[in-house]
Amino acid sequence: MANFAVAEKAPARSTASLKGALLILLIAAALVAPSFVYPLFLMKILCFVLFASALNLVLGYAGLLSFGHAAFFGGAAYIAAHSAKVWGFPFELAILSGVVFSIVLGFLFGALAIRRHGIYFAMITLALAQMVYFLAVQMPFTGGEDGIQAVPRGTFLGLVDLGDTTSMYYVVLGFTAFGLFVIWRTVRSPFGHALAAIRENEQRATSLGLNVERYKLIAYTLSAALSGLAGSLKAIAFQLASLADVTWHMSGEVILMTLLGGMGTLIGPVVGATFVVGLEHYLSTSGLPITFIIGLVFIACVMVARRGLYGELRARLASRAAASPKA
Repeated sequence: MANFAVAEKAPARSTASLKGALLILLIAAALVAPSFVYPLFLMKILCFVLFASALNLVLGYAGLLSFGHAAFFGGAAYIAAHSAKVWGFPFELAILSGVVFSIVLGFLFGALAIRRHGIYFAMITLALAQMVYFLAVQMPFTGGEDGIQAVPRGTFLGLVDLGDTTSMYYVVLGFTAFGLFVIWRTVRSPFGHALAAIRENEQRATSLGLNVERYKLIAYTLSAALSGLAGSLKAIAFQLASLADVTWHMSGEVILMTLLGGMGTLIGPVVGATFVVGLEHYLSTSGLPITFIIGLVFIACVMVARRGLYGELRARLASRAAASPKA
């Protein structure tokens, strides 16, 4: 009996050790990274890490495949940029305005979409997002194909000049860490366990008395809010909100990040977003077809590591730890 107990605890200890080591490594790397890498590039990684993690909340934990999250990301970017440049909002209020917009839009979209399942849910979210893209093209305040440029960064809490790129990086890092903490607390709460139950067997969850639609709507709205936070940060950091942020390609790209890293895990989207953004950056001057290469990488990942890069590593370490006591 003792051997069986050790065998059951070993995978859990191995996974916990892996998570702890990766977390410490990520924190240390994030703090010292501006000394070695251009901060603007790092801020792009952070924004997409938060965006992919927000999508993972509904895709990996609630089982909802949304093809419309670019509406929240890009829509919030436009609102935050307009608030800062035209209305003169300080940094904090500009970010808040983008997040509030995403919350309202996420609630409305979710209320319509969660009544359908599977591919029908995905198509509804895509159609709704395309409506937002059409508005971004037509509305006069968005600047059309030029977007909103020269967005002022302002100051953080009236103390930190965000015109300094390194200072802006650490502010973005702080907001990203806050967003990831919210996701971590959510998935480890009773609410998160209820989402997992709905993902695994929605009919059984309903029979147990869970209000499935309410749980889905809350998760979708929270995911939209965090996506809006990522989009708002990107607009202020890069001083630009453009149509590229709200296209369906953006929704597909962030899904790719989540799948490559490993959906249903906290660290997977971090790995996937860092990998994709880094690959795009370093291939941008090579003259090679970036989309084609990323597609090949995705195919290879699906064939070799179906759980994603981090998900596959975690599963293999857990299986080795489970087998070692028997040896």
